[in-house]
Amino acid sequence: MMVVSDPLVFLRELYDAAVAAAQPSKSVPLHMPKPRQSGRVFVVGAGKASAQMAQSFERSWAHHDTHPLSGIVITRYGYSAPCEHIKILEAAHPVPDTAGLEATGQLINFLRAAKLTENDLVVCLISGGGSALLVQPIDCISFAEKAQINDALLKSGAPIQHMNIIRKKISKIKGGGLGEMIAPAHLHTLIISDVAGDDVSSIASAPTLASKSSNAEALALIKRYNIAVPSALRAYLSQDDTSDNDSPIVHQDIFVIASAKMSLDAAAALARERGIDVHILSDALEGESGECARMHMVKISEYSAPCLILSGGETTVHVRGDGRGGNNGQFALEALKALGAQKHIYGLSADTDGIDGSEDNAGAFFYAALADKARQKGLDIESYIANNDSYGFFERVDGLLVTGPTQTNVNDFRAIYIAA
Repeated sequence: MMVVSDPLVFLRELYDAAVAAAQPSKSVPLHMPKPRQSGRVFVVGAGKASAQMAQSFERSWAHHDTHPLSGIVITRYGYSAPCEHIKILEAAHPVPDTAGLEATGQLINFLRAAKLTENDLVVCLISGGGSALLVQPIDCISFAEKAQINDALLKSGAPIQHMNIIRKKISKIKGGGLGEMIAPAHLHTLIISDVAGDDVSSIASAPTLASKSSNAEALALIKRYNIAVPSALRAYLSQDDTSDNDSPIVHQDIFVIASAKMSLDAAAALARERGIDVHILSDALEGESGECARMHMVKISEYSAPCLILSGGETTVHVRGDGRGGNNGQFALEALKALGAQKHIYGLSADTDGIDGSEDNAGAFFYAALADKARQKGLDIESYIANNDSYGFFERVDGLLVTGPTQTNVNDFRAIYIAA
């Protein structure tokens, strides 16, 4: 059996393997469409990995001479990638800004000006973050009101599926709105999934799939999570509507080309090459970050060391404090608290897109030496947990993982190494 000489380096190698497995440069070329014989080809999309998807699509397109590409893709600030034929626009994430509103307007105008026909092919490149980057509110609310609702949703602790039910109902482009604009052209959609279970009706609020939720369901979720909304929106959602099904609005092929499962499998393969037993708890874990952290700590006692525990999915945080950090940092804080003095356990919780919440870190490590350092500095972990200030805590004890943009997004990656 190979010895892991540095557990923190090992955890980072596992994270890098997971991210590498979800790179658009690997997955996009495997899902290239064929152009329609007499039509044109356009590329649109949105998300934190969409620019890299567009770049990879351009480089893999074998029909530039007969079917030249053009299009618009919207990504997060700092996540752009150089493209020759596809225009890349940047906007804010996770809370939309006016740049996102203007970029979405450009994308819509581009599609309208194309005057699409059934002979045309539109390639849609979607990844996590698309909900915040595709911004076109319904008429009864302003852009500022929509941004406030989105911010409240992010702090509510609601799972992404519930957030996106509401987001679809307050947008002209989500929940199939983009698909309606593309009809009657043929649509080829490539998706990098950041949703537990890879539910395509939830990823980026499904801009090319008809919503299967009702106004009443959205209203119930607004009440459940205590989201403040304008009276005009409440009146709009109080109107009767008919729940749609999840069938495509246009002729459409849909492919999930990267997911948490693929990334966890890549990390597990690396660990097994080192002779380490691997236990994957779930690739679709959901729930409150603290509860999920405590569950992981309980699981440790069930396995024989040395071994590795992996999980993916997305935990949530009901934000009550005014600190900095995201759900991965909160998980790491809670795990560190539950870890106690067990010095043979080392963990990492990080987002595969390189950004945990809205800070510059992907996540954080957790191991007993960090708790020792915190006590030496007089830091009270309980107060940092209560204030949702994981970034502040791990910054003080040098526990942050900072990677910069990773060019992909398949949500959370958690690894716990139990040394001999």
